[in-house]
Amino acid sequence: MNAATTTASASILVVDDEPGIAALCDRVLSREGYRVTALINPHAAIEHLQQTRSDLLLVDIRMPEVDGFDVISRAKIVQPDIAVLVMTGFGTVETAIRALRQGVDGLLLKPFEKGDELVQAVAQAINDNHRKRDAARVQALRPLFNVTETLFAETDQNKLIGLIAGAIRDHLNCSNVAYYRVDNGTVAAVAQVGKALPVETDSGAAALIRRVAEDRDPMIIHATGPGEVDAQSLLSTVGLGSVILIPVPRVNMNSVLFAGRDSSGAQFRGADLELFFVLARQAVVAMENARLYADLRDTLRRVEESQEALLRAEKMAAAGRLTASIAHEVNNPLQSVQNCLHLAGREDLPAEKRKEYFELARAELDRLMKTMQRMLEFYRPGAVRVEHVDALELLKHVISLTSPQLSQRNIQIKVDLPDSLPFIYAVSGQIQQIFINLILNAHDAMPSGGEMKIGARALDGGVELTFSDNGPGIPEDQRNNIFEPFFSTKEGGTGLGLTVSYNIVTAHGGKLDLVDRDEPGACFRLFLPTGDKQ
Repeated sequence: MNAATTTASASILVVDDEPGIAALCDRVLSREGYRVTALINPHAAIEHLQQTRSDLLLVDIRMPEVDGFDVISRAKIVQPDIAVLVMTGFGTVETAIRALRQGVDGLLLKPFEKGDELVQAVAQAINDNHRKRDAARVQALRPLFNVTETLFAETDQNKLIGLIAGAIRDHLNCSNVAYYRVDNGTVAAVAQVGKALPVETDSGAAALIRRVAEDRDPMIIHATGPGEVDAQSLLSTVGLGSVILIPVPRVNMNSVLFAGRDSSGAQFRGADLELFFVLARQAVVAMENARLYADLRDTLRRVEESQEALLRAEKMAAAGRLTASIAHEVNNPLQSVQNCLHLAGREDLPAEKRKEYFELARAELDRLMKTMQRMLEFYRPGAVRVEHVDALELLKHVISLTSPQLSQRNIQIKVDLPDSLPFIYAVSGQIQQIFINLILNAHDAMPSGGEMKIGARALDGGVELTFSDNGPGIPEDQRNNIFEPFFSTKEGGTGLGLTVSYNIVTAHGGKLDLVDRDEPGACFRLFLPTGDKQ
């Protein structure tokens, strides 16, 4: 930045007890476009600084009434960011060192005969001040960015409050931090480190916190000096010398952040209040972020519970539709066992024949036990053990189980199955449910009878199974909705079978599609991978 870039906005206060020097500075700098106020009385200069903002203070060091360094000290109190350029006719090392300690941005030796020397010194002082302010701003913002990253990364609300308290303690250099919650007039300390206002036992402390939360105005309280007597007495009782209270408005709730320094520590300043305000705003966003994450987790949990309930409901619906088939599947081996035991009990039969009947009875009992075990795995709510499954054997079992029900409706089953298929890595009961759903889906689609074809083959990376019928099929305008919950093309249908099947297949890393074809009816293609896709 040069002098030309500062003339539009820079205002300069010149303070020199020599009227000639003050007038010279005014004339030279005004000609360059600066807005100049020249004063020869340092007391008037201090009053001017308290009322009017200036970008640069150009001050003489040696003045009879007030030392120039005193003017600089007063200026830094009321305008901490002001640039300072000192003028002196006694340029000693001691003067330069003292100027540096007071944060002076430039030193100009008198007399300066050329106006260019003054103009360059003013421009350089303003530039140096801007650079220092920028560097200080970056230095102050960097840790705030780190705090923001840390707070936003934490989604647990209880842990987050602890992180917020730690950030306040570190950045405000205080050992006492608290977080108060104000709910319907009731004040409670949610978190506390060190000393805090005793809101549980002191009604005055609770009223103070409640007032800050309701008015939503930050507050600084010092135990000594000007201020409210009751509040100062409260601080003295607790052993605190200075505190800051920041309101933290949240959804359906008001909160207050508290920072306190002990009575032996320095008092909080306006800069501390501004920093605390920034931290509080970050805390509000971080806590709201954590609340939204908590709501999202609750929503996902409810969705998972709904999906589990959906799966159980469809299982129960399928169970009701399979009752007749199950009874037939169980009754046949029981009848065989009964006949075999009756024949084996005849004493007129040879021992070998009786042994043969016993073996037949045992084989039928084994088949019955295997059938019941599979049904128990199907109905058991927690049966989610992933294992290697013979999909072909499982399919044959389901076909055998549902054949009586299909036969009662005059539905013929035609199968095209290989001798073997690769094992898949899956939950046996869930794959069995898919087969049952697809077969019963075809059963419901052909109330007057028909034909169902079931095929299977090995593919690269998995097995493919097809289930087709020659029923009325699915209308073109409804094909995109068949896997949605509670959507059904059948009167009285639950609309859950295909949805549950689709979710199970997807969870196993497979695919379930409705295949387009020229023949009447519907055809579903099921692909299940052989590897571990969980």
